[in-house]
Amino acid sequence: MDQQAMKELAGRTAADSLVHSGMKLGLGTGSTAMPAVRRIGALLQEGKLQHILAVPTSFQTAIECEKWGIPLFTLNSREIGGRLDLTIDGADEVDPRGYCVKGGGGALLLEKITAYASAAFAVVVDESKTVENLALKFPLPLELVPEARVPAIRALESLGAEAVLREAVRKAGPVITEHGNLLVDIRFKEPVDPPSLEAELNRIPGVVENGFFTRLRPRIFIGRVGGTVEIRD
Repeated sequence: MDQQAMKELAGRTAADSLVHSGMKLGLGTGSTAMPAVRRIGALLQEGKLQHILAVPTSFQTAIECEKWGIPLFTLNSREIGGRLDLTIDGADEVDPRGYCVKGGGGALLLEKITAYASAAFAVVVDESKTVENLALKFPLPLELVPEARVPAIRALESLGAEAVLREAVRKAGPVITEHGNLLVDIRFKEPVDPPSLEAELNRIPGVVENGFFTRLRPRIFIGRVGGTVEIRD
């Protein structure tokens, strides 16, 4: 089973086991979240799900929901009231404690707002995303306001991080987020404590949010190469 097939299997399994009619759902961004979005759309079209209220975490997710006829709202909508039953999203890395790195697709700000506004959080990944320590191999993204670029990078380097401004592909210059900010990707040479660092990074002036997700322990669905799904609670 290749990587995409593992993602599809994990996404379908999460949607089938966790999503019920009448739910207020947060729907994540990226290649590991889209299979769950498509599965929810298919269940709606088949009549097996009804009265789903969905909050997308990016333009990509909103467009995919539109394709499948999934009703869209925001966290500020009266029907949602700022609180969700469940968010399903992907992750770039997951460690044994259930901590995650997210934001490789550039949507970490709304992804975190949505996840932390949820009663339950589920993460779907393929087995390549499981690691012992976060932010050593895959970079940890941070979203920051453009005016803080130089001082924020200096502050990150003082914490022992290697910080790189994320450059766009097929567009000259840096990546600009959907909220008009910049993305900086950082790596550490030694293992770090994600919960304490999640709070510390957000204290740097100009940092809007970082890609550590530690305040909620998700149910993790891991697609395995042998065609099975490991579920970690």
